Amino acid sequence: MRQVFYLPGFDPREPETYWGLFRRESRLTAERRGLTIAVGEPVRSEDGISLDWDVRSEADGAATRVRYSLLRWDDIVRDRFPRSNLRRLASLPGLGWRLWRSGYMRKLQREARRFYRVIASVHHFYLVFVLASLALAVAAVTLTPLAQLPPLACAALVPVLAYVILAFHTQLTRGKPLYVTHLVDDTAFTHDHASGRETAMRARLGPWAERIRRAEGQAHEIVVIGHSSSSFLAFECLDRILQSDPGFGRRGTPVTLVTIGSVIPWITLDPRADETRRALDRIGRDATIGWLDIRANWDWLSIHLRDPVSASGLTAPPRDRFAVMRVEIEDLIEPALVARRRWNLFRMHFQLLMSSRSRESFDYVAFVAGPEPVHEAVERCRGQRAVAASPEFT
Repeated sequence: MRQVFYLPGFDPREPETYWGLFRRESRLTAERRGLTIAVGEPVRSEDGISLDWDVRSEADGAATRVRYSLLRWDDIVRDRFPRSNLRRLASLPGLGWRLWRSGYMRKLQREARRFYRVIASVHHFYLVFVLASLALAVAAVTLTPLAQLPPLACAALVPVLAYVILAFHTQLTRGKPLYVTHLVDDTAFTHDHASGRETAMRARLGPWAERIRRAEGQAHEIVVIGHSSSSFLAFECLDRILQSDPGFGRRGTPVTLVTIGSVIPWITLDPRADETRRALDRIGRDATIGWLDIRANWDWLSIHLRDPVSASGLTAPPRDRFAVMRVEIEDLIEPALVARRRWNLFRMHFQLLMSSRSRESFDYVAFVAGPEPVHEAVERCRGQRAVAASPEFT
């Protein structure tokens, strides 16, 4: 049995959403690749931290059984998104000043120009929303019968109206189509996690790490997959295990870390992310656990220029530490769909978790549930020369 531990990104949706996505894409993968894939019903764990389901596949008479466990932290995300505008307005100036003063923004821009532009832009858009709400409030007070109120009353009414307008806008749209409030709140979570102010997620990783550790010896291989913001949560979790059990992964059960849509430097370049950087440094040097970084130049919400250890300002890892797989968008979806979805950043960010139209290219379902052991696929990728990202996509 292959045990897969999947950590989703900063997403408030119920975990059954991911089960539904996996089941739908499994049908497409089975049809396109001539496989038989059966996805079992999801079951929430008694402790409430995971959603688990079984996957059985068959190819050329060879059967594969997978236990797929998804870490639940949607409740933690919902406590952070959507935040009230009051909390955003109170926290953003201080965070922006800290990151600018520390040189973080300059480092992130150098390491991931396009990702930096996306994150900076959504914060600028939010500022535009705030200023537009203020302008509308001023207009409402000065160009309507409200102008007959005493000057002090008018002055007091403007910020109240502005806040109501801003709240209505963010509640109505949640920042769509650019997902402004989502990314603003995700940024706040990332840096609160870096500084240690955010404690709920670290508390959640404790029992999750223990569950991964207990799978050793019970499964033929262990695969830990971190998508998006969980790219750093995944290696933090594995580092916890190694700190308490240095023999983990050395007793015959192969353990593989897979990062997809990685944003690791987003947190590790923060000067306050000492704990996360130390974990990355240890995992980056420990070859016991294989590491496959699946990169997509077309994914604007990921950082994919070079290995995350070097990108975080740490000592470069051993040359063969990382296996890298670069996936072309045209291998996943038809060119006509690429043209329509290119500017839907979140849809493109999730594309690597979906079925591929090409039988030869990376397909997430086939990767986690197909006959080839994941650790062998990683070694195969390691033997292939990595193609550098074009400056156009960095």
